[in-house]
Amino acid sequence: MYLAIVVLLMGVLPIASVVLEMALAPGADLFLLIGKWFVFWAIGIRLLIAGVSQVSKPQTTANILGMKDEASFVIVRELGFANLSIGSIAAAALLIPGWTNAAALAGGIFLGLAGVNHLLKGERNAKENIAMISDFAIAGVMALFLIAVAMR
Repeated sequence: MYLAIVVLLMGVLPIASVVLEMALAPGADLFLLIGKWFVFWAIGIRLLIAGVSQVSKPQTTANILGMKDEASFVIVRELGFANLSIGSIAAAALLIPGWTNAAALAGGIFLGLAGVNHLLKGERNAKENIAMISDFAIAGVMALFLIAVAMR
């Protein structure tokens, strides 16, 4: 289930949204559409879902990270607050396009650093590997998007 959600939010839904908008608005700027829809789905919705889960059921994330002690739930909930905050800005960028670049930068940095954290941990379970790979992938997409925007 976790892998399916990650694949949907980080690939299927953003790509489908770009393709649909390109079909509805021929000549639309491909790079801006990639930024818009990857920020919305891969950062906004993904982090909102993660944040809600971490705040309401911290044991799920704690178990993914190999933490069994209930004392870790406080930290996981705080991670959930960060995810809710960044995810809210990224999701709102769909309605406030001026926020897209800032959401791409904040979300890209956050996910890139999260990926590095997973990498440095060493031994990881399957869900941690999925999280690490997806974190790096979206951080890369955001970096390429921001570079493309800056070069215009």
